[in-house]
Amino acid sequence: MTHVVLVAWDGDGEHAGRADALCREHLPHIDGVESVRSGASVSTEGLEDGFDWMLVVRFRDRSALEAYLPHPEHRPVADHIGASSSRVVVFDVED
Repeated sequence: MTHVVLVAWDGDGEHAGRADALCREHLPHIDGVESVRSGASVSTEGLEDGFDWMLVVRFRDRSALEAYLPHPEHRPVADHIGASSSRVVVFDVED
């Protein structure tokens, strides 16, 4: 499973750096997480539609994704995104 989160931040650019640090600190400790990537877009196409930052988490399987959502190590990331964003899109894809 691949979990994609697109975020439009409120205010200054400090939110992305904090989100990247929280992702590195917390998400790899969750059972079933195979990889974590996050960062600002560097696309030259300009088609981000107002989104500033992306998180992509690859999971072993659907049950790992389901266990991730309520996991305590996920909370700091989700709480930061929720408190600091104006818009969020989540998209999950079965690999």
